[in-house]
Amino acid sequence: MWWQYVLVFCGALLVDITPFPLPPAFTVMIFLQAAFNLPIWPVIIVGVLGSALGRYILTLYIPDVSGKLLTPEKNEDIRFLGEKIKTSGLKAQFFILFYTLLPLSSTPLFIAGGVARMKPYYMLPAFLAGKLTSDGVAVFMGKYAAENTTSLLNGIISWQSVITLGLFLILIFCLLFIDWRTLIQHHQLKFRFKIWRWRHRN
Repeated sequence: MWWQYVLVFCGALLVDITPFPLPPAFTVMIFLQAAFNLPIWPVIIVGVLGSALGRYILTLYIPDVSGKLLTPEKNEDIRFLGEKIKTSGLKAQFFILFYTLLPLSSTPLFIAGGVARMKPYYMLPAFLAGKLTSDGVAVFMGKYAAENTTSLLNGIISWQSVITLGLFLILIFCLLFIDWRTLIQHHQLKFRFKIWRWRHRN
């Protein structure tokens, strides 16, 4: 039975290690829990640990990716945003916890944290607490909603998934194109679209 939990761990890790919009980790947990009839709480715990490791790895490599894709000015802007979050202390922890309780992708949060080179211990505890709660609720609900594999797969591409994808794209747009330094320091909303290195060279 142990290999089934390895699948849960690896599946959650793989969907959360990427900066691209993939189905949330709890859909992997629901699918494998239903497919193998696994006890729910071990699935939740193992899946959340895999998800946390995936996000940790994302923060390690995303600075190099952003350094190659984004202009130095935009990287500095995202680092400034991350520093503001980091220096907010307990408020930032509550923000991360609240954010992970919402049905939103945590990818933009960890991209910002990774580019800002925030320490993993600063983000992961609140992330783990939030994901144990939100993914736990999702898996319990999925146990009753997913009577078979077909219904589960249909649920993954439901209107909720479309909304989640839309919110993910909006958050990524805001992270990349809002001038955060201007917004935070001068309270002015300003967009910058010349953020890509190849456009900057031209």
